[in-house]
Amino acid sequence: MKNVLVTGGAGFIGSHITELLIKKRFSVFIIDNLTSGHKRLINKKARFFRVDINDYKKVSDIIKKNNIESIIHLAAKTNVVEAEKKPKIYNNNNVKGTLNLVRICKKLGVKNFIFSSSCAVYGDASGHVKENFSKKPKGVYGKTKLKGENLIKKFLNGKKINYGILRYFNVVGASPSNKIGQINEDDQLFKNLSKEIKKRNPVFNVYGKDHKTYDGTCVRDFIHVYDLAEIHIMVLKKINALNKSIILNCGYGKGSSVLETINEFKKFTKRKVKINFKKKRNGDIVTMIANVQKLKNFLKWKPKFSSLKLMVNSSINWEKKL
Repeated sequence: MKNVLVTGGAGFIGSHITELLIKKRFSVFIIDNLTSGHKRLINKKARFFRVDINDYKKVSDIIKKNNIESIIHLAAKTNVVEAEKKPKIYNNNNVKGTLNLVRICKKLGVKNFIFSSSCAVYGDASGHVKENFSKKPKGVYGKTKLKGENLIKKFLNGKKINYGILRYFNVVGASPSNKIGQINEDDQLFKNLSKEIKKRNPVFNVYGKDHKTYDGTCVRDFIHVYDLAEIHIMVLKKINALNKSIILNCGYGKGSSVLETINEFKKFTKRKVKINFKKKRNGDIVTMIANVQKLKNFLKWKPKFSSLKLMVNSSINWEKKL
């Protein structure tokens, strides 16, 4: 199990997983076509291949030549807004790319397959969301992730290949080393606020102030990227040991509102911050929090960076470095 292939290993989450795998003495191989990944995030101790996951022959050759036993598949297009404008690109990357990998795993007998999915598969589900809730994704991105999940279940069930489908909630923060963090700008709250806080006259936009929540703003379950990376490795070890497949929500099981998050960011500046309340956005989910009981039961996992203050602080420190 020591030879692990990370697809999308030059991305925000993939680079964190790679860093942690190397610290735990795994041999790591990275595939990334660098369309959304970044050279500066590629770990020098990993072996890097600039390859597209849709290239059947090249990917197969890499897996065979390097005796890859486990794959952590993160290579995907992730911008929710862009996905609506470019559905073909998202289907090609997120669905066809996953299908290609699954077929290769089936042919070559790769033992473990971890898939990066999303809470977007739940669609309008609200409150504390369980893994068995109905899946009705609204947008193109969520639909591609659900299709990926279904392909994995269809092709790998009963094939002696263990899979872990991990549904991320809202991933934030940067590595404790501050060497890796979020570079892409996908209109995510923490990234937007971290950039804005550096300005002379910061303005924080809030979409809607009369949602049915405790302060009128939307509530999300944020998870620090380090804790998420740790979950991947723990799940990989567990499914390998048990020869078991599993689907898990990845969050903290607690929510923070947009306004609560903004107030935490405000503590890190002496400048006057303006909060600009705007109209509600169509399609915004009011409250989305992970039910993580299944995750805790499976891993006996305890997060290290679950406080809002720690998540905000690491995001700001990374943005200052950029």
